[in-house]
Amino acid sequence: MRRPLVAGNWKMNGTRAGVKDLVAGILSGLGGFDRASNAEVVVCPPFVFLADVAAQLAGSPIALGAQNGSAEKPGAFTGEIAVEMLVEFGCRYVIIGHSERRALYGEGDAMVALKWAAVDAAGLTPILCVGERLEEREAGNTEEVVARQLVSVMDAVGVEAIGRCIIAYEPVWAIGTGRTASPQQAQEVHAFIRAQIAARSPNVAEQVRILYGGSVKGSNAAELFAMPDVDGGLIGGASINAREFITICAAA
Repeated sequence: MRRPLVAGNWKMNGTRAGVKDLVAGILSGLGGFDRASNAEVVVCPPFVFLADVAAQLAGSPIALGAQNGSAEKPGAFTGEIAVEMLVEFGCRYVIIGHSERRALYGEGDAMVALKWAAVDAAGLTPILCVGERLEEREAGNTEEVVARQLVSVMDAVGVEAIGRCIIAYEPVWAIGTGRTASPQQAQEVHAFIRAQIAARSPNVAEQVRILYGGSVKGSNAAELFAMPDVDGGLIGGASINAREFITICAAA
């Protein structure tokens, strides 16, 4: 049975004081959760807060993740963060291929595959984001787009390696817009993703966790997470509200 996972992507938000209060609120709210039988919880703060958050999370069941990482080894890459640095700060997860990285910073499928390989080689778990834009969905190209993004990584690293990652389906049209894919729409794409992997390895397809991301809130999380192929969520805006994030974790 796949253990549900809820990851909070704080994006470019927060102050040191605000982050301290947010982590304290999350720890307090999740204090009664049994770490063996409940959902796995991950928070992904901006790079500059990693040390502070790692110190607060020490000894707790909440894991630390990063929002991005470089495909390059440490060296002359101004402004970049090597995955080896993330390891040193206690990160266990790294978000790769988020739609904002693809759209705003030109990260294509080939770059995402390189980053995936670097994260995996460092012993960290990639959270691979895939998803279609509104015009692609309306044109009936959702499966084509998602398959391309997924297959580019599978071709590069092999299907067995996919079993070591988390996949997050994030319909771009539902991120930060208040629009959410219906549970049925999410399930259809999640089942499609699992089928694409199963065509190469049924065992890997059965074990890999597929998260949904896109305007998940406390009010809709339980219905989304009840779908058979939805194994949790990658949460954006709601993850920087402790009460809302705790409600989502409880739903998982």
